[in-house]
Amino acid sequence: MTVKHIDASTLTHDQHYSADVVIIGSGAGGGIAAEQLTAAGFKVLLVEEGAWYQREDFVMEERWAYPQLYQEGAARKTRDQAISILQGRTVGGSTTVNWTSSFRTPAATLDYWQQQFGLAFQAEQSLTPFFALAEQRLNMQPWSLAPNANNQQLQRGCTALGWHSGVISRNVNGCANLGYCGFGCPINAKQSMLVSTIPAALAQGATLLSRLSVRQLNWQGNKIHSLSALPVNAYFQPQKGINVTISAKHYIVAAGAIGSPALLLRSKVPDPSKRLGKHTYLHPSVISGAIFDERIAGHQGAPQSIYSDQFVWPQDKEHIGYKLEVPPVHPVLMATKLTGFAEQHAQLMQQFDHLQVTIALLRDGFHPDSQGGHVQLDQFDQPLLDYPISDYLWQGMRKALLSMAELQFAAGAKQVLPIHHDAQAYRSWTEARQAIHNLALKPLKQTVVSAHVMGGCNMSAKEQDGVVDSFGRHFQLENLSIFDGSILPSSLGVNPQLTIYALVWRNCQQLIQQLT
Repeated sequence: MTVKHIDASTLTHDQHYSADVVIIGSGAGGGIAAEQLTAAGFKVLLVEEGAWYQREDFVMEERWAYPQLYQEGAARKTRDQAISILQGRTVGGSTTVNWTSSFRTPAATLDYWQQQFGLAFQAEQSLTPFFALAEQRLNMQPWSLAPNANNQQLQRGCTALGWHSGVISRNVNGCANLGYCGFGCPINAKQSMLVSTIPAALAQGATLLSRLSVRQLNWQGNKIHSLSALPVNAYFQPQKGINVTISAKHYIVAAGAIGSPALLLRSKVPDPSKRLGKHTYLHPSVISGAIFDERIAGHQGAPQSIYSDQFVWPQDKEHIGYKLEVPPVHPVLMATKLTGFAEQHAQLMQQFDHLQVTIALLRDGFHPDSQGGHVQLDQFDQPLLDYPISDYLWQGMRKALLSMAELQFAAGAKQVLPIHHDAQAYRSWTEARQAIHNLALKPLKQTVVSAHVMGGCNMSAKEQDGVVDSFGRHFQLENLSIFDGSILPSSLGVNPQLTIYALVWRNCQQLIQQLT
């Protein structure tokens, strides 16, 4: 069987394609939709701005992976440069490069959506069967091997303090415990869209168009009639000269919570709720490093296998919650995030193998003073996320830095370094606590990162409160669905991939019924 794949960067003249359904983006939402719709008998075109890489391309090197697999070479930042954003840009999207953590949507998040947006994901609308379907399809199971030392110290600190900790479910099959998940899995163990739903869709007749940037949805009245796209160059920048148009009966936008709002903004689609591109959430995350006597080797072994929800749902609802996890510890990633200059930075890097790193993911979007950011278009019509950090968020970050320092010392760290440009390595919890209380938290002083982007095209039961309905259908354009993390009305408080899989699986079932 011949798989139909077109690398748009090789096109030499204008092209027009047609399909029953065109899907823009091949990540968690686009990948699930591609498999479901082709299995239902529809002619599907799957469009991806990034390249189609295979396992043999994944050489486990940061210098290759970041420019090839990530948005803006893994250097994407918010408008004021204060928050770094890691987002995939390749066939499979962020599922190709994520760290495999798989959580169901917390019940408290679903309750909040019902209260604020009228989204009743209970009873016959329950997501539970779709969580189960996605978990089975992608082999999501609690990690059964011992955690690597980086995760083990998180677990050890929680045990010493009497805090909650748990084992993370991972979407892997035949995992060799290498620890290089963020660079693409070289043995196809990670059950990303790249190795699961997309091959299944292609085997059933779908066509993949890679290295193609969709620039505009062309619409009239209440329907889209075509889309316009441009091939990208070696640096994944849209190139004028060769025009690609695609027509379809139905259009699915699944370009992620920055890319999808940007496409709709470029297309000037109807936006009576005035929420398009707004209320975009990141799980803003702060970092704490710790030096241990024993070797940590945080680059080896499953990147994330232990978590703590001790602080994610505080009883005091006036304070933001945060989830504790760890990241993989790779040289370039750490060198760009560790603080200090010259000799001080070099000394930190020399202790690289003894460095344990904990992160706190802030659960934004649940409070009036935590309303996320705003996707805008720059002078080149490319997306830019403006994300002001409120005092409410800064207060949460300080509490998170304190929690992580306390945890790391409880686990046996000999030094703890909050990742802040005025911080130093502290040798006791008492010293660290005093110093963290006195840190000036402000943009570019406090290092803030995120690998999760949500919102910007939020779903709601009422047209005046959202961009799409609870099934991802655009309120004003009848043949447009949005099937990705942009439809989430808040952040989640957990890693988002399983939530997106379940929502899109559910939404595809309704779409198939309506299109049949």
